[in-house]
Amino acid sequence: MTRGRNTKKASRVHSARSLPPQFARALQGFLDYLRLASGRTDGTCEAYRRDLQSYLIFARDRQIKRIKEITPETVGAFMTSPAMQKKKSCSAARCLSAIKSFHRFRVMTGRSPDNPARLLPAPRLGRTLPVVLTVEEVNRILAGPARCVPQERRDRAILEILYSAGLRISEVAGLRVPDLLFSEQLVRVWGKGARERIVPLGRSAIEAVEIYLTEGRPRYVGPRSVDFVFLSAHKRGFSRMGLWKVVHRWVRSAGVEKKVTPHTFRHTFATHLLEGGADLRAVQAMLGHESVSTTQIYTHLDRQYLREVHRSYHPLEQ
Repeated sequence: MTRGRNTKKASRVHSARSLPPQFARALQGFLDYLRLASGRTDGTCEAYRRDLQSYLIFARDRQIKRIKEITPETVGAFMTSPAMQKKKSCSAARCLSAIKSFHRFRVMTGRSPDNPARLLPAPRLGRTLPVVLTVEEVNRILAGPARCVPQERRDRAILEILYSAGLRISEVAGLRVPDLLFSEQLVRVWGKGARERIVPLGRSAIEAVEIYLTEGRPRYVGPRSVDFVFLSAHKRGFSRMGLWKVVHRWVRSAGVEKKVTPHTFRHTFATHLLEGGADLRAVQAMLGHESVSTTQIYTHLDRQYLREVHRSYHPLEQ
């Protein structure tokens, strides 16, 4: 009896989240365009899918039958709805960006006469400084994995390359053996939008990766391994969650209490370079940022670090 009630409840939930066929086809067409034509990452496409599904369900619930019937008032009502008010400003901004892109695609392909979201202003984003590790914390984390066990050789290589090159987690997962240009102390990276960039790789990272390639990776090679550098226990490339678990394990083992993700190493990479006097444009190129304004947040981090040093060591601040 209980099982029957659960089945009916699941059916109602599924029905509430389902889209009318016309909406579903429009959403899928847009997602196909994102993947194939605009080169967006799988993560971006999935985020856009979730945002647009919620948006189109909102339109459906307002008795809108065709996408052409959506007005600026509809978009505005969605963006100010209780569900959207609960979102962080960065999530709301991403959602509006997805909506604008969706309607722009519809206009571009002749499916809609205009873009009802075109004039809506983006939510104001508060600037929050990312978590950054100290050099001592980085050293503690890197010292965790031993080099006598294949799994730990691999984990050490992952951690070293995250810190040495400041790669995104998706870029680490996508690294292939031919991308490792060790003779030139470089690594070829395929970033957002399938854009290629070349990033220097430090000696410590090169040593760790070389040890892993000769004494660790062969254990993980299988029919589905292709030529990915980092392979999981399933003998194939890592998922983003798999890499996150590797990082979490060694951060916890090192006793670092900060909230550390794989992206924390990217923040730390940039901040430590700028603290050491690196040129902002050079850091921008290594990170693969389209605009230097994105990289400039790390100059704010640098100033924060200087303030902390002043407060800690100036006699009148004691």
